[in-house]
Amino acid sequence: MLNRRKFLELSAFTGSLLSLNKKSWARASAANKPIVISTWDFGKDANTEAWKILGAGGKALDAVEAGVKIPEADPKNQSVGYGGLPDRDGRVTLDACIMDHLGNCGSVMCLEHIMHPISVARLVMEKTPHVVLVGDGALQFALAEGFEKINLLTPESEKVWKEWLKTSKYEPKINIENQLYDKKPTSYLDASQVYDLAGGPNNHDTIGMVAMDANGNLSGACTTSGMAFKMHGRVGDSPIIGAGLYVDNEVGAATSTGVGEEVIRCVGSHLVVELMRQGYSPENACRKAVERIVKRNPEKAKTLQVGFLALNKKGEYGAYAIQKGFTYAVKSSSEEKIIPGKSMV
Repeated sequence: MLNRRKFLELSAFTGSLLSLNKKSWARASAANKPIVISTWDFGKDANTEAWKILGAGGKALDAVEAGVKIPEADPKNQSVGYGGLPDRDGRVTLDACIMDHLGNCGSVMCLEHIMHPISVARLVMEKTPHVVLVGDGALQFALAEGFEKINLLTPESEKVWKEWLKTSKYEPKINIENQLYDKKPTSYLDASQVYDLAGGPNNHDTIGMVAMDANGNLSGACTTSGMAFKMHGRVGDSPIIGAGLYVDNEVGAATSTGVGEEVIRCVGSHLVVELMRQGYSPENACRKAVERIVKRNPEKAKTLQVGFLALNKKGEYGAYAIQKGFTYAVKSSSEEKIIPGKSMV
């Protein structure tokens, strides 16, 4: 039996160990924040803009909004915002959502004529009692908040749409840059079968971004013009909280890209965060979510792409996709790079 003196000595020793562990964890966390990660190669420019805020000690919420506005305004990017490829009726409809470290969130779906749907989504979060506004209601709200009404359909995207109308063939299979040039077939998809929904090898369907600021708070944003030549009114995973984006400030944040219908079916980004809560690393959490999609329908998975990207509270990040070709961008005080995401094939 411990006497009082030995008990106090043991308590002091245990307390010192706990203190050291906390300090070590704090140092590890501090070394990896602030940090911002985003989907695809074009995420690098978005990260650069986000870093202007993060590097100056600003909030992650402000950073992710500013970051994704870069591809939203880029007419050369035919899958996000201005210049996005239209639906089958020739209408450019945009989807976006945003979420902060307190669980506040806002979303717009099927929004037309507005350059920056992510900023409208943020105002839905901050100025209304709702989470989601759609279609004409979202447009009315945006105009009332002072957003300018513009034509989002650029001549280049209109030309692609008119060419598509000649056959009106809708085959949303996959969107992988690398396989357009790799002539070697894979077990999942032959390169000759690749159908690029975004009209070119350097375009993809979404930008998802998550960030942690100097205070250790997380936020995320996701924005897209969706699948090219979709049915009017179609909405994918990007603006759906829990599917295209999810943030839990105790655990981490995740976002997704690819065929949104499959992400919605497993509430993918929420699943990734919950797997991180169970102790999985960001990469392994993304991998488990991808495996769940493939397991549900292995044959269907051979002709589609889904990828997840995640960041935990320690500043660790990782990604995983069904098919090869998914890339993501990272920016912190110690690194700035584009990384090929791991995949099942």
